[in-house]
Amino acid sequence: MQIDIRKYKTIVFDCDGVVLDSNVVKTQAYYRTAKQLGATDAQAQALVDYHVRLGGISRYHKFDYYLREITHKPVTEKAIQALLDVFARELEVVLVECQVAEGLNELRQATPQASWMILSGGDQQEIRTLFAKRDLAKYFDGGLFGSPDNKDTVLAREKENGHLQFPALFIGDSKYDFEAAQRAGLDFVFLSDWTEVTDWQDYCKHHQITVRRNLMGLL
Repeated sequence: MQIDIRKYKTIVFDCDGVVLDSNVVKTQAYYRTAKQLGATDAQAQALVDYHVRLGGISRYHKFDYYLREITHKPVTEKAIQALLDVFARELEVVLVECQVAEGLNELRQATPQASWMILSGGDQQEIRTLFAKRDLAKYFDGGLFGSPDNKDTVLAREKENGHLQFPALFIGDSKYDFEAAQRAGLDFVFLSDWTEVTDWQDYCKHHQITVRRNLMGLL
């Protein structure tokens, strides 16, 4: 399906697997985080499996599930914070080094009419610090948003305050990205090159989702 990228007033980008090739390093970081805090190999792998299955969902939710359903330990603020702190340290180095999507600058030049927004399952302050450090924040004049607010909450809020103007497009690489876009009334494009959704071809075909390999495919 052809996409007229120039018609959109707002373009919303997921971060991991869309703007940054960071899905794999984040998945590995979940495993190492669990192991550092005493998990068995099986428990660490169960967290990874849950993370991959719920691509685009906040780490706060995943760690809550990990404690409650995998390790069967009390879900306390202290326990969650310990996981968050180790995970953040694991990501600090690798996110600075992972590849930025080719074509980002060209796409920005091709869509001067659009406000650009990052909407990630990652930690909001982490994303803002990282994008400033990597000189990427300049592209996203519509803001950089992440957890602990989920994507539905952010989209609803930005619609209500008028920052998210229609027609709008969401570019993502997870099932949750598509579902959030649908609930908020945004068009959607699925990027396949870096996705961790194993059945993405069947899923996109079933839901008649427009697919491109990467951002260059939108030019």
